[in-house]
Amino acid sequence: MAFRGWKRLLLLGRQNTFAKAWRSRRGGPSLRWKRCCHWSASKSLDPEVRAFLEENTEVTSSGHLTPEIRLRLLTPRCRFWREKPDLWPYGDPFWAIYWPGGQALSRYILDNPRVVKGRSVLDLGSGCGATAIAAVMSGASQVLANDIDPIAGMAMILNCELNHLNPFPITIKNIINSEAGNWDLIVLGDMFYDEQLADRLHRWLRKCIRIQQTEVLIGDPGRHQFLSHSIHSQLHKVIEYSLPEYTRQENNGLTSSIVWSYQPSNSLENC
Repeated sequence: MAFRGWKRLLLLGRQNTFAKAWRSRRGGPSLRWKRCCHWSASKSLDPEVRAFLEENTEVTSSGHLTPEIRLRLLTPRCRFWREKPDLWPYGDPFWAIYWPGGQALSRYILDNPRVVKGRSVLDLGSGCGATAIAAVMSGASQVLANDIDPIAGMAMILNCELNHLNPFPITIKNIINSEAGNWDLIVLGDMFYDEQLADRLHRWLRKCIRIQQTEVLIGDPGRHQFLSHSIHSQLHKVIEYSLPEYTRQENNGLTSSIVWSYQPSNSLENC
């Protein structure tokens, strides 16, 4: 299966291409909830892109940790699962996979709505938007989803529609290294796949905690790049979930995914 082969390449190293994009698109000035958003409930999708995404993804809620959430994803029944990846007309569809770290974060938020209820939440590297959707479902007062792929932003709107939600604000620029926004909670899943990107994330998240007292939750299934990074010593394990069999098969046999709380030491906070 061509797309499955592409996905294996991504897991083994092709994600470096995406990491370079995160590293090269530098964040701009201080963010504001409304000013930075490229999509909102009032903005419609390009009809041609909508039609393409609807035709070439499958609506599914099975095989993942959150059956309450319906998503448009690339599955074995989709055309591009078998086609050569180069035939996909947009950037690599990382958003079309529900990665294990995001699954764990979404499950945790749905099971523990107090974590987000009445709070402002930034979903960094949102992808399909599942964790942002979970935050809205669980009563967050404000949700901002962020991804650098504009097609991901469009897919998030479709996924909001599937779950009978008004689309939340979405920004598609790289906000890492921008001024620390005033969020109560930042969630990010499956983002520590590249050492340089991980270093930048570490510094930026630490700054958000120091300046805004932001809480940070990280989801990851235990990839080597994450476990070997220095941030790991600053994490507190919140909960571990056993992954469904389908997700295990599609992630090279990874069996579980963990939600971590990032709690940097006082000495590091002042760096």
